[in-house]
Amino acid sequence: MMRRRTTLLTSCTALVLALGATACGGGPVTAGGGDKALSGQTVTVAGVWSGSEQENFQKVLDAFSEKTGAKTQFVSTGDNVSTVVGSKIEGGNAPDVVMVPQVGVLQQFAKEDWLKPLSKTAQQSVDANYADVWKTYGSVDGTLYGLYFKAAHKSTVWYSPDALAQAGVEPPKTYEEMLEAGQTVSDSGLAAFAVAGQDGWTLTDWFENIYLSQAGPEKYDALAAHELKWTDPTVVEALTTLGKLFKDKQLVAGGQKGALNTDFPGSVEKVFGPKPEAGMVYEGDFVAGVAKDQFGKSIGEDANFFPFPAVDGNTAPVVSGGDAAVVLKDGKNAEAGMELLEYLATPEAAAVWAEAGGFLSPNKKLDLASYGDDVTRATAESLVGAGDSVRFDMSDQAPAAFGGTKGAGEWKILQDFLRDPSDPKGTAAELEDAAAKAYGN
Repeated sequence: MMRRRTTLLTSCTALVLALGATACGGGPVTAGGGDKALSGQTVTVAGVWSGSEQENFQKVLDAFSEKTGAKTQFVSTGDNVSTVVGSKIEGGNAPDVVMVPQVGVLQQFAKEDWLKPLSKTAQQSVDANYADVWKTYGSVDGTLYGLYFKAAHKSTVWYSPDALAQAGVEPPKTYEEMLEAGQTVSDSGLAAFAVAGQDGWTLTDWFENIYLSQAGPEKYDALAAHELKWTDPTVVEALTTLGKLFKDKQLVAGGQKGALNTDFPGSVEKVFGPKPEAGMVYEGDFVAGVAKDQFGKSIGEDANFFPFPAVDGNTAPVVSGGDAAVVLKDGKNAEAGMELLEYLATPEAAAVWAEAGGFLSPNKKLDLASYGDDVTRATAESLVGAGDSVRFDMSDQAPAAFGGTKGAGEWKILQDFLRDPSDPKGTAAELEDAAAKAYGN
């Protein structure tokens, strides 16, 4: 499931990094100069990553090993992190470090008393290297448990430069301009958007970007915590805005039925595959990886993005996701695990994966020159530049029964809304009923 793979320009400036390496381009970054203080110890790390993500994270772990002498072992959990980790704790085989992909799961782990607070060294790095919002999302009841190492920028609209050029339109600056550009693209022979309605999580991301821009960050935070009801007029307004796009058969490839039969990889294929059906696809920065790896597109030339545009003259949204490193109390080598977190908090560690590709870091001290292409640099610059206005994916903050279950809760209700967007008030009422059950209030 791509959302959990979190499923967001300058010349190189000889940035001296916190642990003594340099992140500027050229050769690979290594964590040299360590004292091998952890020789003979093994740190076990669990996370959702597999494939190229796991391979690239292993490069970070190898750099840590080179610096400290520790061995590392990575265990891929699949998407159900909480179940896998819980069973390992019960079986007396807890990993030392877990890369947690959801705020809600981090909060669950903390409430189960499974986590060690971050060390003073790690906390100092977070204070120095991260916007406060990342500290907020890594904390529970004022205690910092999670270090956000990998981020996703979920406010990017990806497009075919050829499709927009043939239609004679430029990347839009406002939501209204985006719909107008979409109509022009449609008049030129392609649908405007490929919408991955078969995957309900993509529809939550559509809603969240519109809602954050239209209602603002305070309302967004309140709705994410269910301190604001889903029947609030701001929710109805955002659904109405989204419904105008969903019901327009010129804008959505295959219409509503076609969208409901399109999964996320299929939506990218409809724009960047061999037989394009649409000019644009909305989703996070990870669209680039699919366009490049599966369809051979050159990012920046054959595929590019523009920021999700501002709605109704408000501020453009920046919605993010991310993976937070936490240390388990029951891990056999929790102290060495905390030293890994201290390393992950440095720009040096982020630079290792940034050079490998397929990665964004919320660490503002990472030199943007570490990224391998201009498009990724621009995405990272947008994410870091947003500072404390970044908001974490709302459905990832919710109980899984509401915000993260296939065929249920928000995913199912928004799929029903895509099928028939004629009653935003009714949809808002359904969302509130489901949220109230999941949150228990």
